[in-house]
Amino acid sequence: MARRELQEINAGSMADIAFLLLIFWLVTTTIESDMGIKRQLPPPVPPDIDVPQAKEQNVFNVKVNFLDLLLVEGQPLDIQELKNKTKSFLIATGDGVISHQIGTEEIGKNRDVILITGANGKTNAAFPEREWVRKAEVKLKIAEYEQIVIIAEEKNKDAFRKVLKSWKDKLTTITLLGGDYKQLPASALISMQNDNNTTYNTYLQVQNELQSAVNELRDELALSKFGVSYRALEEVYGKNKQDKATLEKITAVRALYPQRISEAEPRDAGATYY
Repeated sequence: MARRELQEINAGSMADIAFLLLIFWLVTTTIESDMGIKRQLPPPVPPDIDVPQAKEQNVFNVKVNFLDLLLVEGQPLDIQELKNKTKSFLIATGDGVISHQIGTEEIGKNRDVILITGANGKTNAAFPEREWVRKAEVKLKIAEYEQIVIIAEEKNKDAFRKVLKSWKDKLTTITLLGGDYKQLPASALISMQNDNNTTYNTYLQVQNELQSAVNELRDELALSKFGVSYRALEEVYGKNKQDKATLEKITAVRALYPQRISEAEPRDAGATYY
């Protein structure tokens, strides 16, 4: 009796079925995205340039150990107090900051402000000392760099134009804020350092408190001068990048309260700060 041969399975459509299943999976599956923090990193420093060390009073040090405990400016601090402490640093010697006139009324509202000036009016060395930006000096610098741009070699013109623009931005800030103001020194920054075993949740909480301090001060200034919050200004400009007037307001607010949050290299696992 002849043996019957087994029929082969027709697999010609398997590729189409697999492709349809793949499309179905891509359409219906939710792919989780990693959480992150938006930061604009500074450009790398050329190896032949020596980076000057910032004054101790110009750096607001925030450290987090492996137990998720904070050490701020050498003292233990609860995370709920971090925002107000950071705001005090950013206001600094704010007797010339337009939206923060240091007086008895404000001292009564926030006891941390007492640290900004002493009874004799002298500034506290624990805070960075703001520098005056005066209209007369700014106008002189603008006139100076306008001449430099004219006579400079073509390869150097762009660099001088950027400097000229920065001085013009200062003049715009003076105009918008209604007078001279004090700016933080260029070396003033918030420095955060965590342990390798610091939990990610605590890391994000600390970052959020630091960012909130900057945002609240910006909102207060924008509301007092322009009648809208800083966040609203950013939203308006985000919808229309050609809105020069809104951009100038944003630049003015940032001039008084720049966002300078730096992250130091994490410490070895298990390192303690206190």
